Order: sequence, then C-alpha cells, then structure tokens
Amino acid sequence: MRVGFFQFCPERGAKSSNIEKVHGAVSRLQCDLLVLPELFNTGYLFSSAAEAQKLAERIPSGPTTQALLQIASEHHVAIVGGLAEGDGDKLFNSSVLATPDGEVFRYRKLHLFGYEKDVFLPGDRAPEVFEVSGVKVGMMICFDWYFPETARVLMLKGAQIICHPANLVLPYCQGAMVTRCLENRVFAITANRVGTETVSGREVTFTGGSLIVDPLGNVLARAAIDGEEAGVVDIEPRMSCEKSLTSRNDLVSDRRVELYGRLLRR
Repeated sequence: MRVGFFQFCPERGAKSSNIEKVHGAVSRLQCDLLVLPELFNTGYLFSSAAEAQKLAERIPSGPTTQALLQIASEHHVAIVGGLAEGDGDKLFNSSVLATPDGEVFRYRKLHLFGYEKDVFLPGDRAPEVFEVSGVKVGMMICFDWYFPETARVLMLKGAQIICHPANLVLPYCQGAMVTRCLENRVFAITANRVGTETVSGREVTFTGGSLIVDPLGNVLARAAIDGEEAGVVDIEPRMSCEKSLTSRNDLVSDRRVELYGRLLRR
C-alpha cells in the first residue's frame, strides 16, 4: 500500500482555497491513502464558538466531505482530513475518511487541547476501525496521541494503520509516535500543519515534522518543521499483524487485563 501525508499551512476560514490546495497536491501524488492535517479546511483558531459554528459542516453531507469524496474518486485514493463538524447545536473536532468507493467514516476527537474546550465538545463515540482496500484503518486526532489508550484501543480492534491528522504545538509528539507504534506494532501517519495563526490576541505556531512510522519504530518519512511538504512511502500493512516480540512474548496475550481494570477506572 502506498501511503502519505500532506503538510501545509491552511488559510484561516478559506475553505474553498484550502480544498483546492489539497486537490492540487493529490493530483501530483500517487498513493492509496493520504492524511491531511487537523481542521485542514478552516485553520485552527476561531474567534468564538459562534464563528466555529458558521464554519462547521455536517458529515457526510457538507461541502468539504463531498469534495473529498470527489477527489478520492477522481484519483483513486482514500483521504483522511480534519474539520469542524456541526451536529445540530453541537460542535466536534472531527476527521473523516473518504474512500474512492464513496464511503465516508467519521471520528470525533476524544481529548481536547487547551482552548478547544471553549469551542468543541469531546468525542462521544469510541474509536473505530474501518476497512480500506482490505486494510484496517483507524483515526485519532492531534492531542489524542498523549493518551496511549487511544492507539491501544485501535490496535485491539485490529487497526493496521493509524491515521493521525494534527495541529501540533507541543514539541513532543513526533518523537512519541515512535513509541506509540512500537507499543502497538502498527503503522502511523501523522499529518501536521505549519505556520502561525493569530486571532483575538491568541497566537499559535505549529511544529510541522509530519511523519510516517512503521510497527518497529522506524521513521519511513519525515517532513521539515516548516514549509509545505508531502511524504509518500510504500508499506506492507501485514507487518502490523505480527504481535510476537520474542519466541515467548506476545504484545496482546502477555497483557495482564485482569489487573488493569481497577487502574484504568481511577
């Protein structure tokens, strides 16, 4: 499977031009699965929840999801990207997976970072795994990486690839994704953004460094900390199915789940 990320700097509030930039990038790339940043169509900062509500879209009927479906069909690529989702009066920081076959899958960010708590509700559904061309794919968004349970749940549900749209500002994630892949024996594609946004006195600078990591913790592709960049590599998803660490150790069967329960409920 040929997988990749597209790292760029979205123009705040300019959904049409951001989608057109993605379309241009996809037309230059040849891959089966492409991951875009978190909130790729609007930018990250909103002046208020009211502004976010105006820019939010329903999934799958909204124009961004429909545009991704069209691009996916035209270029025979599955696309994962983040957007603000409106569901009645509720707002979620979500990602969608649009496939060339016209399927749409959704994930709502579980762990909100900083000011996001003033705009969005935390996700109300457990992470799920979806099948794309025979490969099992899961999604998480940005700050979800800090909570190892997110990736672990996806692995236990069979994910071979974790797609990770991000707007990273902390300096740790890119290195930590190596650990997430090692401790779960999965591939991960982190698509971060670059640039600086300033809204209502709040300034945020993003850290770039998008990367693709394999189940053994090898970094297969890495972008610079700034600048627009795409990374595409060929992988063998079946590597994620091998959970044996040694002849006597298995990542799944060696877990002591009978003792974890009390701890996880604290």
